[in-house]
Amino acid sequence: MSTGKKIWKFISSMRFAIALLVVLAIACSVGSLVTQGQTYAWYAQRYSERTAALIVALHLDDAFHSWWFLVINAFLCVNLLLCNVLRLPQLVRRSQAEADPQRALQVEGTVSAEGIADPAPAFARLRMPKPVSTATTDGKPALFSSKNRIGLWGAWVCHLGILLLILGFGLGQMTQHQYTVYGVPGQSRPIGDTELVLNIDDFRIGLREDDTVEQYTADITVYNVSGSGESSRSATISVNHPATLYSMKFYQNSTGWAAKAKVTENGEPLQEEIVCAGEHFAIQDKPDLVVALSAFYPDYVMVPGVGPSTATGQLNNPAYLYTVYYQGEFLGMNALMEGEELTIDEYTVTFSDPQSYTLIQIKEDHFTWLALVGGLVTMLGLFLAFYLQPTKVWAIQAEGGTWTVFGQNRKGGALFREQFAKATQDPTGRSASDASD
Repeated sequence: MSTGKKIWKFISSMRFAIALLVVLAIACSVGSLVTQGQTYAWYAQRYSERTAALIVALHLDDAFHSWWFLVINAFLCVNLLLCNVLRLPQLVRRSQAEADPQRALQVEGTVSAEGIADPAPAFARLRMPKPVSTATTDGKPALFSSKNRIGLWGAWVCHLGILLLILGFGLGQMTQHQYTVYGVPGQSRPIGDTELVLNIDDFRIGLREDDTVEQYTADITVYNVSGSGESSRSATISVNHPATLYSMKFYQNSTGWAAKAKVTENGEPLQEEIVCAGEHFAIQDKPDLVVALSAFYPDYVMVPGVGPSTATGQLNNPAYLYTVYYQGEFLGMNALMEGEELTIDEYTVTFSDPQSYTLIQIKEDHFTWLALVGGLVTMLGLFLAFYLQPTKVWAIQAEGGTWTVFGQNRKGGALFREQFAKATQDPTGRSASDASD
């Protein structure tokens, strides 16, 4: 065998497929353990400089889009495709053989019963299709029936489904676009570089009787402001209940606290805006002066040895932790209670009206349908493989007029033997006997 044929044989082998699945499982585990999409500085702070360099060098910070992950999936797709292509002619011949009476009449089957006066009831009890009349090579009358030949295609269809599933997932990961939009009811935010604008109509937090969170729900409207004319679509989304608008999937992801920030200059109103915890804003008249709402505590307490914290999730004693920067330099940090003011030169900053904001994750994946088709085809293959068992039953008439009934079921095993024995019992109590293979 030439080197090329050996390589193709290895690539299409089950051994190579199992090795790829093991490597793929390890890659997915690593990708799940390493936080994705962070910067080198973040990994260096979390782990170490050496580990951070290794993560970035191996593209573990974006494992599911890395070249090596795509190569693994590509080889797996080639393996599955070759397996299916190479097995197809053999599978067609085997399927045809299952329906060929002459091939069946030349073997003894896996089980048999002799001395049957009328084989018709046995065919009926085994729920076989109406048998066809034929004859052996030496002219003896015979009957033949087969069913569930399509079950032979179970593994082949299952491989095809897995191939489509991998292709759908891989192509989706390569072409997928993800966006994150957050805000409070009434705010409108652009969705990345698209021509869509998301308006948050309402946001609700459902609580149980013990005041724990049961569900987050947001009412949204998406506007298409493209040059072809404005249109809009609305939906209600909640955790595990996304909505599809303009070929994008909108997920209710998480929530946090926001507050209204007011700035006055020498007592005169200057600016007012909604700031989410973790965001910052620049003073309009002095852009080098930046104020950040670093954190919000709905029920503020100072825990010795820990620092600022919240006793409950209720708005009992709200406090706003702010940080001030000037020209990128840290100036100070402190907590403001409700009604207190932060004064910086001629500017006064106050925070008020704490409210929950919603964070909505948006995904655009043009190959979700392919992964869905792959999953359905895989389920069909499993159904064919496990529930439709190819079965053949045939009977040959002896010289004395009685019949010998044979049966073959490659997957049924002991269960088929038991069913065959019951089906071939006659009034005298005679039952099936095992035939030699």
